[in-house]
Formats: sequence, structure tokens, C-alpha cells
Amino acid sequence: MNIIKIKDRQELDKRIPTMPWFIEQFINYKLPDLSPSSLLEYVRDYEIFLGWLIAEGLSTAASIKEVTLLDLETLHMESISNFRMFLATRKGQGNGKTTINRKLSALRSLFRYLSQIAEDENFYPLLKRNVMAKVEIKRASKPKDIAAKLEGKLLQEEEITEFIYYVREAYEHDIATNKQALYAYELNKIRDACLVTLILNSGLRVSEVYNMNVDDIDLKKKLVYVYRKGNNDESFKTPVYFRNEAVEMLTEYLAIRSTRYKPAKKEKALFLAIANGKKEGERITKRAIQELVVKYAKRFGKPYLSVHKLRHSFATDYYLQNDLYKTQEQLGHASPETTQIYAHLTDKTMSEAIDKRAES
Repeated sequence: MNIIKIKDRQELDKRIPTMPWFIEQFINYKLPDLSPSSLLEYVRDYEIFLGWLIAEGLSTAASIKEVTLLDLETLHMESISNFRMFLATRKGQGNGKTTINRKLSALRSLFRYLSQIAEDENFYPLLKRNVMAKVEIKRASKPKDIAAKLEGKLLQEEEITEFIYYVREAYEHDIATNKQALYAYELNKIRDACLVTLILNSGLRVSEVYNMNVDDIDLKKKLVYVYRKGNNDESFKTPVYFRNEAVEMLTEYLAIRSTRYKPAKKEKALFLAIANGKKEGERITKRAIQELVVKYAKRFGKPYLSVHKLRHSFATDYYLQNDLYKTQEQLGHASPETTQIYAHLTDKTMSEAIDKRAES
């Protein structure tokens, strides 16, 4: 099981006992089908909903664990509309349409289980009335809409090479008067350039990069083995190709990984960081990966760049040279519909992709 899933399973096990018995039953029912990370998101969504029920006086329970099936059974459509409005107006919670729809979908899954699958001792549904069956959840964004938001915010063609060079060499000139920043840069510039180069030449997700171990890299075959999102087989890693451009940086980083970061012998992580007050390098955090990309992007003049936009930058470039299904496989998308973002990004992308297909 990958590192994130192990931590999320531990957190899930801590939170389940604080939930009503019927939600615990639902989570156990879903365990074989969904990852611990997905189920933890469900539980967090249910905590918000049940807490809101109590705060609004729609349940007399003293805690969320004591919320009853009757409380859910007697909810009106107006209550769900008010909850949707509550989510939309929460400050600092990042509750856009996609997030709100995900929370409502989590509720619909729970209510469907309670009303159509779970039974009491007399073979009757646990929930006699399912208000969520009436709730329409519209798709928040179509590929074309997502593409429109991304247009102009990705690295284009030669910019990919320029950004990698900036991280590897040119950033030093922008921080020349900052001794502390220079010291950190000298320590980490090969690692950082390797990280950025790998993402821009493979389209890996930040979670996939975070989970990578040294043994996952095969430089000869230009492959990295990763735990892909949505794959519930905890022992299976998917091979993902990276371009030639990443081989040189990976080779350079692997040559200095042990001497520069001095990890413990048991530390298998590919990308390391030395935390304050420690002497041995440990697995770099997801947050640190995200922050280092933002740091370089701002100085590079692309403040809107993020790890995910580096992935989009690779995907757009890759799509120009391949077809929809190869791009889908490379990125690990469950549906080709998601991959269609890259067909909409620019007219140039569309025309070149169509021409390439016509020739093949």
C-alpha cells in the first residue's frame, strides 16, 4: 500500500468510531471497492453534513455520533438546498462547484445504500425515505470549460525547456543577494530540477511523485512504476514512461541523493528533504513539492503555475504528438472524456491532432 493510503487508512480508522453506526456500516460496505483516501473524504463530508444538521436544529443529537436515521428520513428538499447554500458560502474552504457536487454525491451514495441496499432484521430498508434521490447534481465543468480556464496558464513548447533550465541554473541569479536562499538552492537545485523535469516529461501527479521509491525507476526502459489514482489493488504499480529529457536529470540526482541527503538505510523514497533540526534526509512531503514549484514559477514570471499545471503542460505537448487514447493511458485517466481537455486547449492542438490521425 502506498504511503498516502497507509496514512489515510490510519486516519479513517480513527474517525469511524465518531460516526453514527449506519455510516460505519456503509464505510465497511465500501471498503473493498474504494481506497482509504476516498473513504476518508466521504467521512469528512459526512462530518460537515451531520454537524450542520445539529447546528440548524434538524437533529437533537448531542454529537454527530448520535444523529439518527429518523433525522435523515425526515429531511425536506429545502434542507438540502440550504445545506448546498451553506457550503457555497463557507469562507476559506475552497468550496467551488466541483467540491460541492462531490459532497452532495457522497451524501447521495450514503442515502442510496441506506434506502436500497442495507436492511434491518425484518428485511426492510434502513431508510424508508430518500430525499437525496430528488437532488440533481449537475456536472460542474465540461472539458471545454476546463480548457478555457487553463488557456494561457500552461508552459508552451520551448517554455518547458526554459523553465527546467531556470530551475537548474538561472534561479541562482535572481536570489544572488539572499545568502539563506542561495544555501538552500545549492543544496536542493539538482533535486528540484529533477522533480520538475520528471513531471514535465511524464505527466505524473504530485501524489505519484511523492510515493516514488528509488527502486521504482528503470532508467534503461525509461519507466517509473507508480500507484495510480483509482487503482484499488494495493500491491500493483503501473509502469509510466518518461521522455529521454528526464534520464539525464534522474541520473544526476541519483548520483548525489545519498551523499547530499544522507538518508537512513531503510529510507526508500526517491525524493528526499532534510527537515529543520535533522541530519538525515526523509521523504519530501507533497506540500513541499507543491511549494517548490510555486517558488520557481513566481520568479520565472508564471505565478499561476502549479504541479498540476506542469502535468497539464506535459499533457498538451504530448497530445500534439499522439492521440487521445495514448494520452489517456499516459496520464492514467479513467475516462477519455477527461483527456478531451487537451483537445480543446487551442485550435492548434485540435488541428494538429486531427491531421495526425488522418495520416495514420
